[in-house]
Amino acid sequence: MIKTKNLKIGVIGLGYVGLPLAVEFGKKFKTIGFDINKSRIKNLNFGVDHTKEISNLELSSSRFLTITDNLKEIARCNFYIVTVPTPIYENKKPNLSLLEKASTIIGKLLKKGDYVIYESTVYPGATEEVCLPILKKNSNLIFNKDFFIGYSPERINPGDKLHKIVDIKKITSGSTVSAAKFIDFVYKKIIKAGTHMTRSIKIAEAAKVIENTQRDLNIALINELAIIFDKMNLDTEEVLKAAGTKWNFLPFRPGLVGGHCIGVDPYYLTYKSEKMGYKPKIILSGRHLNDNMSDYITKRLVLKMNEKKIKIKGAKVLIMGLTFKENCPDIRNSKIFDLIKKLKKYKVSTSVFDPWVDKNNIKSLNNINLIQKPKKNNFDCVIVAVSHKIFAQMGIKKIKNLAKKKHIIYDLKYLFPKNSADLRL
Repeated sequence: MIKTKNLKIGVIGLGYVGLPLAVEFGKKFKTIGFDINKSRIKNLNFGVDHTKEISNLELSSSRFLTITDNLKEIARCNFYIVTVPTPIYENKKPNLSLLEKASTIIGKLLKKGDYVIYESTVYPGATEEVCLPILKKNSNLIFNKDFFIGYSPERINPGDKLHKIVDIKKITSGSTVSAAKFIDFVYKKIIKAGTHMTRSIKIAEAAKVIENTQRDLNIALINELAIIFDKMNLDTEEVLKAAGTKWNFLPFRPGLVGGHCIGVDPYYLTYKSEKMGYKPKIILSGRHLNDNMSDYITKRLVLKMNEKKIKIKGAKVLIMGLTFKENCPDIRNSKIFDLIKKLKKYKVSTSVFDPWVDKNNIKSLNNINLIQKPKKNNFDCVIVAVSHKIFAQMGIKKIKNLAKKKHIIYDLKYLFPKNSADLRL
């Protein structure tokens, strides 16, 4: 077991998960934050975090933290934490390529007595079935004698300034009892909310993947209710408010379900389940419903355009918001992209306004007309797609001023009073 004074932590991947983690550990221990993105490293060393999760002051307060893209620097570490993304392919299968690359890098650096902890979301069993063989192959060390592994799932909530990494209870696990205890001990040094040590790595993996699966299914239920209530000519928000007067009614709202967690994690669980011979029914049904909400929203808008005699072909549609959630610049797996594709099939002209998104930093915006300032009296339809605080501050009057005299305001997020919009989800 490593003595605390000799602990040297290496965080692999400095995105939404890795950077806050490296900053916190850097306040207590010698910490190396590593990322292959050279421009990301350059910006961070200048105190600039494009994710807007960490301020310059927070970076400078992490006095034992070094940020680098130099592999030689992390070779000095003995407690490696992997926080690389684990997305899905277009066929909804897990994409573990970045996790495999990170494991290869670490495997070549491993020394006797080292620990490797994974935080990236995976299916139950992936750490031991996919990552461990790569570590063993590249290190030529004996597992659970020369080196140990663990899993401690990330619980970062982008854009949330109230629930930061130190304020969220951390699940921990290890490949042996003593390894699990040591890993738990290390995390306890920075997590004020405390830790929950599980009996096995698989339990920790499963706990993480069902957190977001549960949320996904709850939102899918509300989305389906919204579709039903629309046919009944009932306002969904009013129904939900009424039901919410009971103490145990869960406060979920309908909407587009994107992001790197809720829209992805269930596919990791269903992939493993199908490999074990069981095809999930409820989970995949919920995923299918949520993935197709952009189609429902588009068709409903087109029907309203016909009703208002707004010519569809060539109509100007302003979409307010591109990020997957409010008050953050994260566009990973944002379902707004799907919404734009669906609208373009009807030959409408789409523009996107989102002050949180910097087009210069995001290559994937090549086909998106991201505008800096919407013109007044210019749009046939305005879709409030993300509930950014800045949109609420604009107020419905200013938003309506962006539209032509004959127009449609479609409020997907209940950001404004019921009577201020032509359509609500």
